Amino acid sequence: MTPTQLIRSFVSSRKWSYLLAIVAIGAAEFFQVQIPHILGGFIDRLKLVGATEHVILHFALELVVVAAVFVLAFGFGQTQIGRLGRHMEYEMRQVLFQHWETLSSRYFQQHSVGDLLNHTLNDVTSVRQAMSMGMNQLSQAIFLFAATLYMSIQTINLRLTLFSLIPILFIPVVIAVIRPHVRMRSRLVQEGLSDMSELAEESFQAIRLIKATSNEPVEVNRFRQLTETIVERQMSLVRLNTLFQALIPLLSGIGFSIGLVYGGWLVVHHQISLGAFVAFTVYLTMLVQPLMQFGMVINLLQNASASVLRIQVLLAVEPDIKDPEAPVVKPWAGDLNVSNLTFYYPSSKEPVLKNVSFTVPKGTTLGIVGRTGAGKTTLLNLILRDYDPPEGTVFYDGADIRDMRLEDLRNQIAYVPQDGFLFSTTIGANIAFSQPEVIPEHVEKAASRSRIWDAIQEMPEGIETQIGERGIMLSGGQRQRTSIARALIKSEANLLILDDSLSAVDTRTETEILQALRQVRGEKTAIIAAHRLSALRDADWIIVLDKGEIVESGVHNDLIRKNGIYADLYRIQTGGEAHG
Repeated sequence: MTPTQLIRSFVSSRKWSYLLAIVAIGAAEFFQVQIPHILGGFIDRLKLVGATEHVILHFALELVVVAAVFVLAFGFGQTQIGRLGRHMEYEMRQVLFQHWETLSSRYFQQHSVGDLLNHTLNDVTSVRQAMSMGMNQLSQAIFLFAATLYMSIQTINLRLTLFSLIPILFIPVVIAVIRPHVRMRSRLVQEGLSDMSELAEESFQAIRLIKATSNEPVEVNRFRQLTETIVERQMSLVRLNTLFQALIPLLSGIGFSIGLVYGGWLVVHHQISLGAFVAFTVYLTMLVQPLMQFGMVINLLQNASASVLRIQVLLAVEPDIKDPEAPVVKPWAGDLNVSNLTFYYPSSKEPVLKNVSFTVPKGTTLGIVGRTGAGKTTLLNLILRDYDPPEGTVFYDGADIRDMRLEDLRNQIAYVPQDGFLFSTTIGANIAFSQPEVIPEHVEKAASRSRIWDAIQEMPEGIETQIGERGIMLSGGQRQRTSIARALIKSEANLLILDDSLSAVDTRTETEILQALRQVRGEKTAIIAAHRLSALRDADWIIVLDKGEIVESGVHNDLIRKNGIYADLYRIQTGGEAHG
């Protein structure tokens, strides 16, 4: 659904709520324009009968009633439109986030997080402001302008109203012309301040390097040039704001001058009463407000239009990995087969993987080893279908994974990535991420297998301990063990994938985790990619990747005897030993 369709659907489904709010605002403005009329009548009455208690109380009570009705009606209408706008903002953000969740990792590698968050926050907010603040101000402006103009013409004087109104009518034009330039220059100032903060943060982080290379003058000069640019932009903004703030009172003042001169002449020549003249000056003041609101609404609509287009571009992005039209649905056991897999990244001319073939029967463990850049992570990403493998190359229980629904495939896989990403919540919620609610018994079982349970028990609040952003309160080894526990708790998964997930734990803990994994080997198929070969010694089969090709395969002892890449890596890691 496009943002325009979403807005139309939202407004259409709540048209009566919008109509009620607009009617309430219209009624409020009708009562508001009665206040100058009542004041004018009060002044004329005083001239005729004098300041009696009865007259004062009568007009005071009339003002209180009118003001009370205005406040109630206006408050209801404004609250109603504001509530509807917030609901629209909520729905639009839900649509946007749900759409992002359908996109592959490749999309997020090509777009910065800051830019995406800007769409979620600023662009959606801009649309909401147009649909709440904009509609509110537009309704106010239309009703107030029409009612005020009607009262001025009908109860006071047509020519006086029209002559005084001429300069004031230029107010929305001034706002519509100048405000976009103010907004653009404000954005340039904010971008400059952001660049300044980034430069300062970078310099502070690199202070030891700067001092070691005597580059302090270079950094000071960079900072000076940047701040000079910011000052120039700020002064440009100040000049434009000054012009803007001067023109509005100038136009209003000209209109008031015309009203005072011509209105005073009419009073002197007894063509209007003194009370009518006082009421007219108040009406003239009230006419300025809707005209300014018209200009503000124009700017809000301009902002919203640009934001809608940006959101439109986001929602138009098609996921490059989709479910098949007729997916294969059957009970999954856990057999994995890769056949003649050759894969190119979109931006690469050379294949990352070349003719890779292997089979992992249910309940067995495959080890994958290779130097940095050999293609291990790429191979795992293809098995996860994070990238689409070529058709007819990756099979799960005999079915091409491209013929499976993504949800069915990934429900069968428990994955532990290299970085062991953790969320900014409790350690228990992180482990139970795949479950709708945290079940302490399940958390304890998975945490015990990954050898993190003892550490959890020592934490101040156990599984309810908050671990900070990305698990900053934990050590690298604890984060990896927590990630492994998160995979092990996914009991419905038949395939366990560990992508170098033991690199930050000590050898003793690694041994304990591997022993625990062997206990579930009969239940799950496992693929372990690792740099440390000690993690692969007991694998049922090991493949060695080099430049995207399988150059060796076998069990640990056989690979040592082949005296190839695997044996070289093993000698490096064991200090020269070349035996199994």
